[in-house]
Amino acid sequence: MWTKDKILSQAELLPVVAGWQAAGEKVVFTNGCFDLLHLGHVDYLEKARHLGDRLVVGLNTDASVSCLKPGRPLQDEVSRARVLASLLFVDAVVLFGEQTPLTLIEAVRPDILVKGDDYQLSGIVGHEVVLQNGGQVLTVPLVAGYSTTRIVERILQSSQGLV
Repeated sequence: MWTKDKILSQAELLPVVAGWQAAGEKVVFTNGCFDLLHLGHVDYLEKARHLGDRLVVGLNTDASVSCLKPGRPLQDEVSRARVLASLLFVDAVVLFGEQTPLTLIEAVRPDILVKGDDYQLSGIVGHEVVLQNGGQVLTVPLVAGYSTTRIVERILQSSQGLV
């Protein structure tokens, strides 16, 4: 399978998810910007995938990233989606342009909604929807010291001879 085949529109994704669920597979959903993929992202996504049978990643579009993080993204949405789709444990990537993935979560109706342990369960967007549908909302431990912001800061310090 080509990595591009894992990048689906919401309309394409919904019947795929329905098929997985009809086959008894647990669908895990998470989301983020994933601007510069690093060890923290890989570890987080791998842990999320191990909570179920399939992992769907909601990816912020360039426009939504720009609203959330001024001056970003560093990589365009097509590049970010292809990199995510190349990960063996990611089954589908779907772009969303809203500030939050709530509408996407309502449509996908995952069995398990996951975020990093820097979130409180009650603060995870979509938690009410997933719980009302009989699903689970979970957090996974993050690898300390890894973030895109931190990488960008180190690059900038390095270019100024500060590292």
